[in-house]
Amino acid sequence: MKRIQRVRGGKALGVIAVLMATSLVAACTSSADSEDSEESLGGERGLEANEITYLEPQFFRTLYPPAAGFYPNGAVVNQITDRLLYQDPETLELSPWIATDLPEINEDATEFTFDIRTDVTYSDGTPLTAENVVRNIDLYGQGDDERLLNVSEQISNYDRGEVVDEDTVKFYFSVPSPGFEQAVSSFNAGLLADSTLDLDNEGFAPGNAEAVIGSGPFVIDGERLGTDLHLSAREDYDWAPPAHEHQGRARLDGINYVLAAEESMRTGAITSDQVQIVRQVSAPQEPHLEAAGLNVISRGTNGMNNQLAFRFNHWPFNEKAVREAVIHGVDREQIIHVLFSESYPLATSTMAATALGYKDQSAAYTFDPELSKRLLDDAGWEVGSDGIRVKDGKQLSVTAKLAMPQPRSREVITMVQEQLSEIGVEVRLNSGDQATQDADSKDPNKIQLDHTMVGRADYDVIKSLYSVNNRDSFINQDEDGNVLDQHLEDLLSKVVSTAGDERRAAATAEVQHYVTEQAYALPLFEEPVVYAVQPYLKGFNPEAIGRPSFYGAWIDHEEAQ
Repeated sequence: MKRIQRVRGGKALGVIAVLMATSLVAACTSSADSEDSEESLGGERGLEANEITYLEPQFFRTLYPPAAGFYPNGAVVNQITDRLLYQDPETLELSPWIATDLPEINEDATEFTFDIRTDVTYSDGTPLTAENVVRNIDLYGQGDDERLLNVSEQISNYDRGEVVDEDTVKFYFSVPSPGFEQAVSSFNAGLLADSTLDLDNEGFAPGNAEAVIGSGPFVIDGERLGTDLHLSAREDYDWAPPAHEHQGRARLDGINYVLAAEESMRTGAITSDQVQIVRQVSAPQEPHLEAAGLNVISRGTNGMNNQLAFRFNHWPFNEKAVREAVIHGVDREQIIHVLFSESYPLATSTMAATALGYKDQSAAYTFDPELSKRLLDDAGWEVGSDGIRVKDGKQLSVTAKLAMPQPRSREVITMVQEQLSEIGVEVRLNSGDQATQDADSKDPNKIQLDHTMVGRADYDVIKSLYSVNNRDSFINQDEDGNVLDQHLEDLLSKVVSTAGDERRAAATAEVQHYVTEQAYALPLFEEPVVYAVQPYLKGFNPEAIGRPSFYGAWIDHEEAQ
């Protein structure tokens, strides 16, 4: 199988002094109001205490596992929770973790039986029991509207869980759900203590991080609202996945998780050796960081590519000719050449080439602006005096979402805007912060181009992005909730309810073919998560869809001197 991680480093060319980075770290380690803030949130502790500082461009919004797909959420949840199964980040194979073996699955994949360990405890001292495991999966599979806790998009067709005996649990589904086995290996199914399962949506929000109790190798023991967290290693942790090369207590003593929104701050702090790891390194910075002797680690997210999803039931994308014209009017190779690096392969389908069920669709996404012009001419769109095409008195003008968690979204949309202006299509950028973007993206009157992606190493990821029951990137329903393209929804349902890898791969390919045939989306590139890492931080390895995993990481103190 193709390797999905690339680690690159370079010899340092000299000392880089960055005043901004020094200021940042001073701010990160300044004293808080509480007397114990320096001890709980880092203070003067550093490499001598075997701790690292990790910089994130955005702060977490919730630690509720089904909502941990947002990069900063998953970066925390992945450190503090265990799962029933473990997914190897390289091979994507599943193996035991809290479950003592892979599940027993009935013939039509509607019943999954797990034997579980009985020696596991949560960080509050309470035991991880069969009853507790069922409570976790019941919440994730059913959600709780009253507490504003959503159903996990990774768990489809869930009915109920059952405690068979003290070390056996069983889960039932209304229709075949073969994706459940992979779902319980994801941080989106991270196991939580009973006290945490009682929380409502606000209980998982910033300000309440220390109340979120998992059984993982780290525990949250300090928080400054909206700026940083401190995680400490559990001394008694001894139930890592048997397949993991490290066992027992985490090698690090702690992690300082710190917000650093500006890339100049992150790169300044890492190059001046004030921090050990940063996330979201832009492509132009990669060679500079490598030249400074840092490792650049990139892992693909193994799911749905970074793409533009058309709201195909809303004007003007209700015309297939317009969708096709936009697809052939965007020079994706130029975008990647100008904005990105080899960490960002050109998309050849809506799914990544490393994704389960991937099927090459590259022939449909060629850059051909002359074809775009002919398509629009034939559809009756005439070029106006200002260069924007007009039909029935309306200009061909659309609004695109800015996807702030995605790499260089503003620059990508700006280049798309420039390229499409050459064929007479106006693209506006939706203004507003992340909350505004998320709210507006649900209204096709406000956003007609959704800049989006989803990472998950399972066939079901295609349903997560497109289904009306999940993210619904196409807005495939009317104001009353009626599905508009039922065939697409049926194809997506087939993916998640078909047993057997060969049949699931075929069902996933069928969705890709249909989306391509209907010109519903324009895939741009295979989105990675890119980190800059000090060379003396060893053993850092992102999990299967790129979120950081610090369990096996350690500091080589001799190299760090």
